[in-house]
Order: sequence, then C-alpha cells, then structure tokens
Amino acid sequence: MNKVDTAGNRESIGAPVSSSPGRHSLIRRRSTSLTAGRSELLTKYPEYAATHAIDELRSREFDRLDRLGHVYLDYAAGGLYAEAELHDYYASLRGDVFGNPHSTAHLTALASAARVAQTRADILSFFNAASDEYAVIFTPNTTGALKLVGESFPFTSEHHLLLTSDNHHSVNGIREYARRAGATVRYLDVDPIDLRVEDTIVSEALVYQEAEVEGLFVFPAQANWSGVKHPLRWIGEAQRHGWLVLLDAASFTPSSHLDLGKYHPDFVALSFYKMFGHPTGVGCLLARKAALSKLQRPWSSTAPDRAVPGQPSAQPPSSANFEDGSLNYLSIPAVSIGLHQLSEIGMGLIQTRLMILTEWLLTELQGLTHSNGTPVAVVYGPKHVQARGPTILFNLVDPNGVLADGTAIEQHANLQGISLRTGCLLNAGGPTEAVRASLGLASNFDDCFALIDFLKQQTDLTAQEMANPLLS
Repeated sequence: MNKVDTAGNRESIGAPVSSSPGRHSLIRRRSTSLTAGRSELLTKYPEYAATHAIDELRSREFDRLDRLGHVYLDYAAGGLYAEAELHDYYASLRGDVFGNPHSTAHLTALASAARVAQTRADILSFFNAASDEYAVIFTPNTTGALKLVGESFPFTSEHHLLLTSDNHHSVNGIREYARRAGATVRYLDVDPIDLRVEDTIVSEALVYQEAEVEGLFVFPAQANWSGVKHPLRWIGEAQRHGWLVLLDAASFTPSSHLDLGKYHPDFVALSFYKMFGHPTGVGCLLARKAALSKLQRPWSSTAPDRAVPGQPSAQPPSSANFEDGSLNYLSIPAVSIGLHQLSEIGMGLIQTRLMILTEWLLTELQGLTHSNGTPVAVVYGPKHVQARGPTILFNLVDPNGVLADGTAIEQHANLQGISLRTGCLLNAGGPTEAVRASLGLASNFDDCFALIDFLKQQTDLTAQEMANPLLS
C-alpha cells in the first residue's frame, strides 16, 4: 500500500480530491466498485431499501462524517449525536432559567425538577416499564449503575453470585463486594468457538438454590466485545428459581428494543451516550421497586434520616436514596430528546438495517483470502447474524498464520480515516487482544465497504507489513 492508496480511500468517501491523474483513476475505479457493491446489496437484501429514512437521517444529521472523511466503526464504545439533538437541547436551555432541584421551592428549582421528572417518565415509556413496577435512578454511566447494585446488595456467606464470563469488567467488579462478604462466586464460561453460553449450563447453575436467600445472576443482554445476544428468557427462568437478575443492557439498547413489559429483570444498567451520543455522563439503573427495597446502601447523601450512623431509613427506598448529591439536572433532559429521536426512527428499522450490514460484513470478512488460500481475517464468535448484535470481533492474519498487532492495525486504519477498537478488551472469556468493528444508528454501506477495502489491502502482506504501512 502507498500514500496514493491511503488518500484515495478517504477521497472515495468525501474528502477533497487531488489533481493527480493517477488518483483520479483510482478514485473512479473505487467509486465504480462501491456503486456496484450497493447494487449487489440491494439485490441480495431488498428490504434494505426500506431503511432509506436512515440514509436521509445520516445526510441531514450526521453529514460531518462524510464531510470530514470519517468511517466511524466504534459504536459499541459510544454512539454519535445528531445535529438536531444539540439544536433542541441548547434551545431548551436558552428558553428558560433552571436552578438546582434540591432547592425544591423556588421557580427555577421547580422548572428543573419538572424536566427531570418528565425524563424519568420518558425513560419508563421508551422501555415499556410500568411506573408502579420500576424506578429510574440516574447514574453517571452503566458502571455507576452496576456499582450501586454491587455495593448495596446484602451479600452474606449464604449468597451466590452467578456471572457469565463475557461480562464487562464493570460487572466483574461486583464479585469483590460478594467475596468480601464471603458469598460464593461462580462464572459460566462461554463456548470457545461461538462465544455463547449454552442454555443447559445456565439452567443447571440456576437450579442450585441450596440456600433460602436470593442469589444474584448477572449477564449482558449483548456482549459488548463479541456481539453475542444472550436469551432474555434467562431472566424469568432465574427468577423462578429464586434469583434476582441484573441485566447489563449497555450494548443491547443502541440497536435493539428492550421491552420491560415482556421481560422483568430486577435491575437494568445502561448508558444513554451509547444509544444516541449525547449527553455523556448520564446513565441509569432501572430497578424494580420490590427488588430495590432489598438493597442496603452503605450510605446516602440525599436521605437525611440516613445521615446518622446506625440509624436506618424510616422511608421506603426511592430513587432519591440512590442518587448522591445534585443530579446532572441540566444534561438529564437531553435524554428525552435522544429517546424521541430513536422512537421516531423506530428501533425495529434500526435493527433491520444493522443486521443486514452486519451479515454483509461477516460474509465479506470470511471470504477474504491471501493468494495461498489462507484467511486474511479470523472472526471470533457467531459467523451469522442469528442472536447477535452489530459488533464483529476479529484479528488479521498473514499468509503464514501470524497474527498482526491489533494496536498497530488501529493506527494503520487511522491513516484511512477508519475508527476501530483494538487492543486489550474489557471482558473475560474471549481473546484478550483483537479488532472490533461495531455499527450503529448512522452506519451505512459505504462505511462497511471502506472497512473491507482497507482489509483487502492487507492481502499477502506479512504481519509486520500489515502493522506498518511504511513497509507495505
């Protein structure tokens, strides 16, 4: 690969075009190939045409991607905000005066309190959660929500904590609270091939119930590194055997609808920036009120009757007991704006589009070979789109089977305007270093095509050459 190739790849997705005749020729060839690829996609997946509204959304709300030549493939780490989100959010701030809702009585405090209350209601509505069943507890992020449960769960030596091995490290931190209390901690390993946990293994682990106390079962609705979706039916099965269930929904909710009217986990942790980019610093714990009453916070800065050591709260637990200090009351209303955007588009349409693009990527990735017939990429986890999300984990391999350095590949991709996640992954249960490509709301076929084009350029290169564009 040379500098012309690198610049040409970016130019094909919208960057300024050089006057070099060679580059013009290269761009025309790639443009023709891209056009042919789009046509083939629509032929194979005619239902993709029904998602044209998202193409219009991208042109209108995310035009900075093409204008700046960015191929963003790290939605599992963070979503992108739409221009309209920012416009509506800042317009709302300019339209009134908002004080700290902890002041409770004056007009500006009441205005903020009303906006926060409306956001709680909007969150419950979006997830189809009944207000008499669930409470919304605002946190800085998913990790903060998980920590709330971990530090407040009344672990004893009689309790069991059950986790799948593909949980995010933020989830794995709960085990330290459990171990400190002498509770039994058990991990359910994923299959080394498809990176799933077999139903039979889960069922066998759930029926133990040797003790009369409730255990805590924690798993991700979708693994953030492999894209594997675990069966949500595990929730009801676990509860029937006496477990409380904590669902990590951070990677699931950006591309799939979580219906809390159908499934009733005791606790759900999520981050809103992963769903629609803005605001950062706001997540939540959705908690069933019956389960919330079983938690015992070590302290609370918002419940005055808990301020004296040794004095239990005289009031039933509420969101306020789990929200420390002043809420991020200026940012929280931006959540309603983001949820409204997703509702207007429709989570079903988003999921349909992303699964088509994911299947195309999986097919192309697995079809890449060197001249000697060996694969260019090794894909980890499911090789199809059944029960998976729009996240693909892989490594690049040279013709001799040597893995290319993932961090160097990330730097190499940066030269072509491609944002990938590589390096050490924040999970147990799978490869510790790999390349992760994840799609999201604003993804389109051009993004996927650019990634495959980049990977094709690695054909027949040694692992050292793949990692160092100056050698290729």
